[in-house]
Amino acid sequence: MTATRFAATVSYDGSEFAGSQVQPNTRTVQEVLETAAAALFGAPTRVELAGRTDSGVHARGQVAAFSAETRLAASTVGRALNAHLPDDVAVRALREVPPGFDPRRWARRRWYRYTVTSGGVRDPLTRRFAWFVEGDLDLQAMNAALAALLGTRDFIACSGKLEPGRTSVRTVFNAGWSSEGRTVLFDIEADAFLPQMVRRLTGALVRVGRGSQTVEEFVRLLEQAAPGVMGPTAPAHGLSLEQVWYDEGYRL
Repeated sequence: MTATRFAATVSYDGSEFAGSQVQPNTRTVQEVLETAAAALFGAPTRVELAGRTDSGVHARGQVAAFSAETRLAASTVGRALNAHLPDDVAVRALREVPPGFDPRRWARRRWYRYTVTSGGVRDPLTRRFAWFVEGDLDLQAMNAALAALLGTRDFIACSGKLEPGRTSVRTVFNAGWSSEGRTVLFDIEADAFLPQMVRRLTGALVRVGRGSQTVEEFVRLLEQAAPGVMGPTAPAHGLSLEQVWYDEGYRL
């Protein structure tokens, strides 16, 4: 039987995961998905992911792909995988895709959202999914700083040193802060992201919002293009991978 290639949109609460990628002797999203797929298909099943998320980072729209020898329809595979998955992971949609589909390399655009709550008193009910920042934030200044991010540029200031041969140039399509009461949302879309890029940007932009860093200083650090100068790094639990787009091969 010829193996069928599937892709799935996966959501997870990252609180109890040591990140998305398989690591020895620890619980990861990839490991949980592979365990569920092996139980369903009766054979080891390699699962590939569109993006790497750090320990504690969540996802609403991670994309996972795998191949399996099965006669089951895609809709049945999705329901069956959910029956094998723990409560903090779920397959939201699943489709059959071309045999060579690569969820990471075929991705053209990714959207991350960082959630901040601000004010005088923290809300215990949001502690797993939002970073509490005491006091008020100047959203006008925070949005003014975002103009420097748009387009194609070197974002090494938002990451540590990279391995030789890996580029730190990325293209940011959209970025913006919005508010819903005391909840403040940072949405950013790009072709790809560097490790900790969104969290470092968030940390620096919150400094701008609190008045401890000017917009001009933010832009200067970004343009300095020295590894890791942008920050501080915001906590992982406020970040979520919301959606991944493809020109071909997979659509929700």
